Amino acid sequence: MIEAGSPAPLGATFDGKGVNFALFSEHAEAVELCLFDAQNNETARIALPERTDDIWHGYVPDCRPGQRYGYRVHGPYDPAAGLRFNPDKLLIDPYARELSGSLKWAPELFDFDPSGPEDHSLRNTRDSAPFVPKGIVHGAAEQPRGRVRVPWEETILYEAHVRGYTMRHPAVPEADRGAFRGMRNREVLDYLKALGITTIELMPVQAFVDEPFLAQRGLRNFWGYNTLGFFAPEPRYLRGGNISEFREMTDAIHEIGLEIVLDVVYNHTAEGDRLGPTLSFRGIDNPSYYRPMAEDPGEYVNDTGCGNTLNADHPQVRRLILDSLRYWATKMGVDGFRFDLATVLGRGAEGFDRQHPFFLELQQDPMLSGVKLIAEPWDVGPGGYQLGGFPPGWAEWNDRYRDAVRQAWRGDSGGLEGFAGGFLGSAEIFEAEGRKPWASVNYVASHDGFTAQDLVSYEVRSNEANGEDNRDGHEHNYSCNHGVEGPTDDARIRAVRRRQRLNLLASVLLSQGTPMLLAGDEFGNSQGGNNNAYAQDNETGWLDWSGLAGDPDFQAQVRALIRLRNTVALLRQGDHLHGHATNPDGWRDVEWLGADGERLEGAAWHDAQALSVLLCDTREGRFGEDEVQAVAVLLNVSGSEAELVLPRVAEAGTWHCVFASEEGERPGWAEGRAARVGARSCACFLFAGILPDGISTQ
Repeated sequence: MIEAGSPAPLGATFDGKGVNFALFSEHAEAVELCLFDAQNNETARIALPERTDDIWHGYVPDCRPGQRYGYRVHGPYDPAAGLRFNPDKLLIDPYARELSGSLKWAPELFDFDPSGPEDHSLRNTRDSAPFVPKGIVHGAAEQPRGRVRVPWEETILYEAHVRGYTMRHPAVPEADRGAFRGMRNREVLDYLKALGITTIELMPVQAFVDEPFLAQRGLRNFWGYNTLGFFAPEPRYLRGGNISEFREMTDAIHEIGLEIVLDVVYNHTAEGDRLGPTLSFRGIDNPSYYRPMAEDPGEYVNDTGCGNTLNADHPQVRRLILDSLRYWATKMGVDGFRFDLATVLGRGAEGFDRQHPFFLELQQDPMLSGVKLIAEPWDVGPGGYQLGGFPPGWAEWNDRYRDAVRQAWRGDSGGLEGFAGGFLGSAEIFEAEGRKPWASVNYVASHDGFTAQDLVSYEVRSNEANGEDNRDGHEHNYSCNHGVEGPTDDARIRAVRRRQRLNLLASVLLSQGTPMLLAGDEFGNSQGGNNNAYAQDNETGWLDWSGLAGDPDFQAQVRALIRLRNTVALLRQGDHLHGHATNPDGWRDVEWLGADGERLEGAAWHDAQALSVLLCDTREGRFGEDEVQAVAVLLNVSGSEAELVLPRVAEAGTWHCVFASEEGERPGWAEGRAARVGARSCACFLFAGILPDGISTQ
């Protein structure tokens, strides 16, 4: 019934005649393959006959795609020593391409006897198979139809959640809401294309589970940062029960010229701390997959804050991660990855190392060449904050930029001084080793924290619905409610909030670096002040698309800003600016000017509440009439109108105002006169003879 088979590839591989099963376990004594029918009844239990370099393998003739399976792994059960083998626990194949069924929380899932001694030395002999999802054997995957490669300098990221984005979208049929099919809806795609973004960054779609404490509260893990399978798409996002729905979504996104980046979680798994369930890795080879405490191998290093830490020091764990990345990139059509708590992947015995084998192996992998790599550059362990510490080729979420922009527009003392470096791409953080401005992913709002609407409406988080007594989520948000906490009918406050939202998004889109928008910020989506909506799989976490109809002009202004960035190369330069190069009239490539039009220097920076930044094209030669020779961004964070002098930066041309966050007539410019910029507002001027196509002063 079973033959020797091969140790490669890992997982369940159909060759047209049968299936090869291969599973890594360094410390196991025996491995059994369990086969199940469509009703999840166990139909066979077969010992894998061969072991090659710690990979257990066997070949089952006449086995076909669709076969459900799992493993039982035998070995010593000694929790104090970190050995958690228990053949009464059915284990999910880490390489399973699809999972059947959902996890059902029950005492049987735990390898220790809950009624036994506190040291959990008594093994739980109850069978967990009825409560655990099964792997499904797949045939050869079809290839994605196309590819999109957007240069980093032209990239505009748009962070979205498959379920949250589509659950309330009026054009998505009810049967497709909350699923991959909803994200490939024609009207959804037309909207994204018209918005002007280049790259959709989807929050986790790899199979994940709801934590038991959420299930006890009647909540669900909405965000998905609790991975169970690194190859399998999340079943709740499938409607026809076929993983091809994911690839059909990526094909549709590529067809309209957009990229897709996945938010991936390779830092921990859903098995949690030592008291968590045994679902896969823990029972297969706990000492290899997880990082144990050196002085107590029964406990886990918890650099993730989620109970366990995946051990990227182990070559087989790195192989698992890289195989997973290759699968999503080559078979599922993904163009890049955003790595949650990415510092974990570079951790060794001595801490974080940018030369860690994971980074080196990833860098030289030909199958992953050209994919976008984005780090969340921190974890909660010692030395875990590593902004700017990742190797060349990586971009990083820049939370210092986020906080500086929020503080500046809140009117904090010295706020504009703190924002200045971020506006130019944070060279002081990223320029080492030749890293370009695009390495800084600039944002003011993401899934983790307030939306832009809530940033200007709340000063205190409102996370009571999470069931943690409002203790979870960021406490320091650098937000401002402008006089009233939460919603208000006060027209004056509403006007200020609208302008501040536009200021925040304009700052992101006019800065050097890679801009990232949070889905829904372009039309004022709110989460009611919840800044940690990870468990809100409801109308709090789902986008409220009615905001589009409530203020269509706001979304139009955001589209105009994106079009401006896409059109004017000075707003997305490939190199850092330091004011070294000059144009023929002596203006440097970047100039910071006070209200009087003179260069801002020394102590004047700290007190500045209104200023202009000039970006000048310093190329030699004659400019065409519609070529932009300079950009001026005017910032006024004060509560009063300001007058800002804009100099003539070239012999031919004039300043045209192409954007203003203040409602009403845009500020004008005439030589020798200052441009007026309203309180708490910004404006953008272009210096040219006539404006380029697609850019308007109206």
